[in-house]
Amino acid sequence: MNLLSIVSNLLISADKFSGSNASYAAYRAISLTFIILMGVAAIAAIVLVMLTPGNSQGIDALGGSSETFYSKNKGRSSEAKLKLATYICLGVLAVFAIVFFIIQIPAIWGLAS
Repeated sequence: MNLLSIVSNLLISADKFSGSNASYAAYRAISLTFIILMGVAAIAAIVLVMLTPGNSQGIDALGGSSETFYSKNKGRSSEAKLKLATYICLGVLAVFAIVFFIIQIPAIWGLAS
């Protein structure tokens, strides 16, 4: 059994829908597509979070901080771009999850529940 068949078997049980085969096939295809998209977005978010450096300055934070050129231009740094990409990726993941759970409603597909 490959991963794709395991995921598709977890998606649906045969007794959930009693509608047409075309609606059932469309439901399975769209659900599987959203599962794959959510997986890709989740992996991308994990990678982006791991690439983003921490905010702590270590032992330097004890003595107070001084204004540096880097801290003044922090919004244009690669760190800020990584944070923005992380926020965007997590927002996309949240939207995919909401849409995925909305399409799980059988009435949308015109099928009896």
